[in-house]
Amino acid sequence: MTLSLSRRAMLTASALAPFASMPKALAAAPLISRRPAPAARSFVSRAVEKEILRVSAKIADPELRWLFENCYPNTLDTTVRTGTVDGQPDSFVITGDLDAMWLRDSSAQLQTYVHLTPHDADLRRLFQGAIRRQARCILIDPYANAYTADPTAMSNFGAATDLTEMKPGVAERKWELDSLCYPMRLAHAYWTATRDASPFDDIWSQAMARAVATMREQQRKDSDGPYRFERVNRHATETLMLKGVGAPSRKVGLIHSMFRPSDDACTLPFLIPSNLFAVAALRMLAQIHTEARSDAAAAAACTALADEVDAALTAHGRMDDGTGNQVWAFETDGFGNSLFMDDANVPSLSALPLLGAARRDDPLYLRTRALAWSPRNPYFFSGSAAEGIGGPHKGLGMIWPMSIIVRAMTTENDNEIRQCLRWLKTTHAGTGFIHESFNKDDPDTFSRPWFAWANGLFGDLILDLERRRPALLAETFPQENHA
Repeated sequence: MTLSLSRRAMLTASALAPFASMPKALAAAPLISRRPAPAARSFVSRAVEKEILRVSAKIADPELRWLFENCYPNTLDTTVRTGTVDGQPDSFVITGDLDAMWLRDSSAQLQTYVHLTPHDADLRRLFQGAIRRQARCILIDPYANAYTADPTAMSNFGAATDLTEMKPGVAERKWELDSLCYPMRLAHAYWTATRDASPFDDIWSQAMARAVATMREQQRKDSDGPYRFERVNRHATETLMLKGVGAPSRKVGLIHSMFRPSDDACTLPFLIPSNLFAVAALRMLAQIHTEARSDAAAAAACTALADEVDAALTAHGRMDDGTGNQVWAFETDGFGNSLFMDDANVPSLSALPLLGAARRDDPLYLRTRALAWSPRNPYFFSGSAAEGIGGPHKGLGMIWPMSIIVRAMTTENDNEIRQCLRWLKTTHAGTGFIHESFNKDDPDTFSRPWFAWANGLFGDLILDLERRRPALLAETFPQENHA
């Protein structure tokens, strides 16, 4: 195998470095572009540049327009390395300030551009390369969540000392069910948009078969399976109990996930949002096998597993909300024990419709969403700057803007959307980008100024409003203090 990757991302990282320690005084700076200079951008798409101009012209609020123009192209501007492997397109997409490719993040980062692929051959090549790279990553190790650019390199993260099987090419090996779902969703979105079957070759098919087999393996019907993970520092959210196996479970057909999409360890081993996502993703994968490869056997295997997990979710994924109504649990163990909370990272209970895992008007989803955005969720925070959902990853009182974006994208209430836009406008600390998290009372206290997934999701929100609620983009959103 021959590998060639562009070095333009090194220029991009240098261009973004000043924003990692931006002084508060910069918050008062004019609304000038925060994008890297054109020569320092890691990838340029003519279709994306046209989309920025088209949508920006519809945004009346100057600061909201500025945020969109900075955030929407951030993945392409700063995180993409393109090249070839054995003469075929190859695309390595980092998260931003973490120099590794997460299956989840890279898929979510690119998803926002997929509707433009029919209009841009270079963009299609980028997607082809990403789909191929993800397939090769899964074949290295389907239990990993993040991978190195060089598939022969060992991890340069602290994960190198984790007590698990760390193979060359693996940056971190936290088993997260959603990590295998996201590449299925991205592939489906690309196929639906383009009908281009070129990335869905035999290597991709082998990777998807490995992914489905891993999900089956993690139903753990006959044994605990091969996966073990312990982290030397033994922080509760970074390691697994019972010598790396995880919490006990009753085998009911649900798929075990040892870590959440936040990279935090699960409390109970059946992560319900990820199992719901798996059902949707497997059905998407079955469609590609049928339409792009005429592989009826592979499609049937996906559908059979989706049907089994779906039935198990109905039987074991719900809980009482305390008033006699049913809601989706966040985690369960099959013994009848359930945990209710929500985490800002997607898949979350709040974000299910965005993943094809629930209808927006489904009463079960609406009850669950309402409970997640209430004090019943221990990671729901309300402060003087905003209200939103966080998680244990960054600690109490830290709101993730991702949750506010999801809230706006899953409501039909214009006033709720307006409030979310105000919060997003007033909590970026003058940087012009969406952060990982910020303090509920002080937006100048934030984490990860270079977090491409959140930037892309904000772009998704604006595109969603342009389709669903264009009149809202014609409004301005003055700051209002949150009581």
